[in-house]
Amino acid sequence: MGDQRTDDIYKVVVNHEGQYSLWFADRKNPLGWNDAGKVGPKADCLAFVKEVWTDMTPLSLRNSRSSAEATA
Repeated sequence: MGDQRTDDIYKVVVNHEGQYSLWFADRKNPLGWNDAGKVGPKADCLAFVKEVWTDMTPLSLRNSRSSAEATA
């Protein structure tokens, strides 16, 4: 069955670009990633990411587009 266990607890992390990922809850966050406020089974965390990450465009690109539209 591989190395995936059904009892693992995950947390959702987010980086400065607004990109989300799952990380094991008992591990320190990777450099540049912060807690997004969801901890639980993998399926619950994936559902949370699906709900909140509606635009996969990196934040810097979204901001750049907004600035360009504002000056046009």
